[in-house]
Amino acid sequence: MAEEAPSAYPTGLAPMETFEEEEDTAGPTPLSRLEGNGISASDIKKIIEGGYNTVESVAYTPKRTLLAIKGISEAKADKILAEASKMVPMGFTTATEYHQRRSELITITTGSKQLDTLLQGGIETGSLTEIFGEFRTGKSQICHTLAVTCQLPIDMGGGEGKCLYIDTEGTFRPIRLLAVAERYGLNGEEVLDNVAYARAYNADHQLTLLQQAATMMSESRFSLLIVDSATSLYRTDFSGRGELSARQTHLAKFLRQLQRLADEYGIAVVITNQVVAQVDGMATFNPDPKKPIGGNIIAHASTTRLSLRKGRGEQRICKIYDSPCLPESEAIFAILNEGIGDPKTDVDA
Repeated sequence: MAEEAPSAYPTGLAPMETFEEEEDTAGPTPLSRLEGNGISASDIKKIIEGGYNTVESVAYTPKRTLLAIKGISEAKADKILAEASKMVPMGFTTATEYHQRRSELITITTGSKQLDTLLQGGIETGSLTEIFGEFRTGKSQICHTLAVTCQLPIDMGGGEGKCLYIDTEGTFRPIRLLAVAERYGLNGEEVLDNVAYARAYNADHQLTLLQQAATMMSESRFSLLIVDSATSLYRTDFSGRGELSARQTHLAKFLRQLQRLADEYGIAVVITNQVVAQVDGMATFNPDPKKPIGGNIIAHASTTRLSLRKGRGEQRICKIYDSPCLPESEAIFAILNEGIGDPKTDVDA
């Protein structure tokens, strides 16, 4: 299989072209398709420069946002939105059709069978998964493992796509990816080539990187976007209660952009989050009085929220903290040299 894979992709991505052809009708629509009917090539160029690369991104955007793009008049914005809405289904559909679409969603393996079982297959594409917990509970280790497993073939629990990795705390370590790649029999060099890495230095930069990410996704197939961590820069860039409103507004915009990317490109979005001590009266009745930061803004933006805590040795415990379809339950996983896996039993030893 390795011989058949194109050099631009790791082992396991050989069926990429076939997969893209099959998904072409359901995937994002190039912005060039809007050209005509009063929309010129120069209009398309202006929209792309404004940060929009697909017809879907335009269709999902409020009119006033398009008007902020230099050179786009109100009449032109109306025309663009009207043409985009013809190509992108935005009306009602039956629950049967929606159920069918959800049944076709791809999940990306975490590397742990127990964790995958808890998540009913793995990390879901097309949605935003939040992972939070204290220091050394395995948040970044899960991210490193997913950055590799997302490149696997679908029948191996992968997404047959590349990974975008935004690092805000300087915790990214390529050597961890090489260990996971070896575990799955992948070419380490090609695996690293298929992870697009960026270090974010402030909250504004973090948001700007998503615009670059959208451009990259319109040019190549990605299956996963990781932000580790999504909230750490907000804690330093916005301090005190006086900036709380500005912080939450900025964070909400960032999370909305993440969800937009998940919707447009069908990728899995994984963000990590930090926790703080709960200082209200409820802490007395809570055996683990820590809560994820970000408040209701991040709570409502995340589709699935996973809480991590330490177990014995290398064991960690993952709990479904909030999900629209997964029952509240727990699973034990382990941090191994080759990434996330299942705890070793006496038989394994």
